[in-house]
Amino acid sequence: MQVEISKANMKYDIILFDIDDTLLDYGQAESHAFTSSCRDFAITLAGSDYVARYRIINQQLWQDYEQGKVTLAELREERFRQLFAENNPHIAADEFSTRYLGYLGEGSFLIEGAVELCSSLHGHCRMAVITNGIREVQLSRIGKAGLNDFFEHIIVSEETGYQKPHKGIFDYAFAKLGATDPSKIIIIGDSLTSDMQGGMNSGIATCWFNPHRKSNTTAVKPTFEIQQLSELLSILNG
Repeated sequence: MQVEISKANMKYDIILFDIDDTLLDYGQAESHAFTSSCRDFAITLAGSDYVARYRIINQQLWQDYEQGKVTLAELREERFRQLFAENNPHIAADEFSTRYLGYLGEGSFLIEGAVELCSSLHGHCRMAVITNGIREVQLSRIGKAGLNDFFEHIIVSEETGYQKPHKGIFDYAFAKLGATDPSKIIIIGDSLTSDMQGGMNSGIATCWFNPHRKSNTTAVKPTFEIQQLSELLSILNG
């Protein structure tokens, strides 16, 4: 059912959007970047477990980054250093990383309903992006997806010195937006540990985008939960 949006009825003035696996499909972007880079470096993927191993290593390092255990600069190369240490030690992690990030910036695969949601909300509230990642890569992906014009600000952790769920990146966003009333701000994202926890740390409402209906076994309690992006409209216009 189509929800008619009314600015007068909007419960929140500012909506903060996560990017990866909320508006853009990170898994597809990651696969494109990794397979393309391996092709360029003459790495044979057929019959190997490289893709699965890379995803495990990468996921762990991003969790470490959220927790402040590694820097973004360390993460960029360390994932490939670990991956190639055993079978391809001759491959320079820094060179592979540079190639990989170039391809990753091409990954503008949209989540179903992303453009429609942003279009419906545009002009009825203020919207901004708050994302962990490498600024150049994220800006490229958002731009190629045609989402740039929807957002007042695109805030990437690399530029702030903080990463979600740290309150610092949210304070940075609030300052950019001139936002003074946390009760009028909501964040939507797919990650309980970064998006939802970060929103809780900052005293704002949270909406967990959970399309795969994952069980929440954490102590994080989102304000709202949705399975489709279009469901956000009813929450905001309630």
